[in-house]
Amino acid sequence: MGDQIQFIVEKLNQEPFRKNYNLITFDSLESVQLLQLLSDVLGEIDPKHAVDIREELPEQTAKRMLSLLGILKYKPPGSASDLSAFRQGLVTGSKPVIHPVLHWLLQRTNELKKRAYLARFLVKLEVPAEFLQDDTVADINKQYEELMEAFKNLHKECEQLKTSGLSTAEIRRDISAMEEEKDQLIKRVERLKKRVETVQNHQRMLEIARQLRLEKEREESLAQQKQEQKNQLFHAEQRLQRAQLQLKEMQHAVVDSKPESLMKKLEEEINFNSYLVTEKMPRELESKKNSAYFLQKVLAEPAMSQSDLNVLEIKINEVNAQINQLIEKRMMKYEPTDSKFTMYRQQASIISRKKEAKAEELQAAKEEMSSVERQMLQKTSQAQELEGAEVLKGDEFKHYVNKLRSKNTFYKKKRLEIAEITVEFGILQRTEELLKQRHEAIQQQLQAIEDKKGISGYSCTQEELERVSAVKSEMDEMKGRTLDNMSEMVKKLNAMVAEKKACLAPVIKELRQLRQKCQEVKGLLEECVQEEGNYRYINCMKRNLEIQLQRAKEEMKAYVSPDPQERRKAIREQYTRTILEQENLGKKLREKQKVVRESHGPNMKQMKMWQDFEQLMECKRECFLKQQNQTAIGQVIQEGGKDRLVL
Repeated sequence: MGDQIQFIVEKLNQEPFRKNYNLITFDSLESVQLLQLLSDVLGEIDPKHAVDIREELPEQTAKRMLSLLGILKYKPPGSASDLSAFRQGLVTGSKPVIHPVLHWLLQRTNELKKRAYLARFLVKLEVPAEFLQDDTVADINKQYEELMEAFKNLHKECEQLKTSGLSTAEIRRDISAMEEEKDQLIKRVERLKKRVETVQNHQRMLEIARQLRLEKEREESLAQQKQEQKNQLFHAEQRLQRAQLQLKEMQHAVVDSKPESLMKKLEEEINFNSYLVTEKMPRELESKKNSAYFLQKVLAEPAMSQSDLNVLEIKINEVNAQINQLIEKRMMKYEPTDSKFTMYRQQASIISRKKEAKAEELQAAKEEMSSVERQMLQKTSQAQELEGAEVLKGDEFKHYVNKLRSKNTFYKKKRLEIAEITVEFGILQRTEELLKQRHEAIQQQLQAIEDKKGISGYSCTQEELERVSAVKSEMDEMKGRTLDNMSEMVKKLNAMVAEKKACLAPVIKELRQLRQKCQEVKGLLEECVQEEGNYRYINCMKRNLEIQLQRAKEEMKAYVSPDPQERRKAIREQYTRTILEQENLGKKLREKQKVVRESHGPNMKQMKMWQDFEQLMECKRECFLKQQNQTAIGQVIQEGGKDRLVL
């Protein structure tokens, strides 16, 4: 009982209760406090029961707790006749009743939370049979049962997904990444199609590229077949080596042995195999069958909770105790008759166990020997593949170890450099973010200044020009990359043609014609690339000139427009208007400065006079207050016999 209370106190002092109890304070709780504590624990399991018991009647509290305990499958200790006593103790807040309930609840809080959650959806509402005669009620009840079954299946799938290790966030990230990659590939294919359509004889070039891709795929398949054949040959050589090794061992055994020894060895093997077949394997098979039967029986049983397991353990202990008592009675009863055979039985059991142990050791030794033989064959084949490479010995091995150590030191050094570079990369990345933020702030300030000065859009125009120049440089760079790719492709084609020429001698004449065609294609490709570069350069220059011409037209149109509003949009008009405004503002400021200089002396003199006047008035106010206070004190002294004070 003390361990039970100690466990309850420890659990209540932890999250989420944090009651800060000890054994004394917990034992001194009153019945109402115990009932409130039990209600809090039930409220943690099912939030609907987190209520204050002072706001409900005792019968309602007992009914609510009994209903939840019934859903949670709590079994009160004792027989069925003690159930009324349990209910009465729950109503009155009896410690012998509430302490076991708290102990049972706090032992399996997480499991009971899940059970209470499922009970909200799986506790079936019993509808009277007379109500089910109505078709509407029957249909709704049928839908209710179908939804309950669907909830069961969905809950099982959810639990399986939780235990399977899959994450919906990871799946969503993978799907979004694949969609982005798909969009990029589609855009890239469209760009390539547009680029290819402008090239002359692009259909013929596409056909040649398709043939090249097919040949590459065929080459890869042939290489894969070659590798598979090499692997088959390697396995066949290993089997041959194992057979040759077994043949040598058998020949050696035949040469160095006599017929009597061979017969004796065969008899030992036959005895060992017969022992395995007749005694050991049947016992193991029987034990495996029993284990499988019990496991199937356990699987057929419904899910068991910790309380059910505890009950089964208690029953097992009781049955074991009864078995031990029966064995002791049997030994006491039959000891005189069996005393003669006890020693022989013990010896027979010891010999049987030794025999089984030796058989297992022999089996393990055979398995180990077979694994060692396989390793030896693998090492032998590896040595043959190395074509007689020498094994390092003595000083050579030490030199090799020192070389490895130096490489390890070099690796650690490079790893440290990589770590430093990673830290520096993080710093630079943060610096880049700060610079981007500063750039955005400066852009906003620049936009505000442009709006204030009446020249909004000037920086955007400048950026547009810079972007056009950047596009031009990018086009030039793309042209260079295109030339590099074309040259690389031509190099690869030449290398492949040379390789095929060495392998395919009968078709050299056809390859010569194809080589001439390839040279023509190469010239056409170079000419195409050159013309394409000229076209792109001229197009960019044309676009730049069109933009400048459009700007000049818009400026001229705005400048010569009769509409004043349109004329005000012209840059020249804006600058002229700004210059006039600034000149007028400077003229007004100079006039204001002249007036301030002329009136500075009189104004300073007048301000000094006002300050002196203010000090004089402050002095008079203080004198007046002081004189008034003295008059009030004198009146109090003269009228000391009266009960009032005149101020």
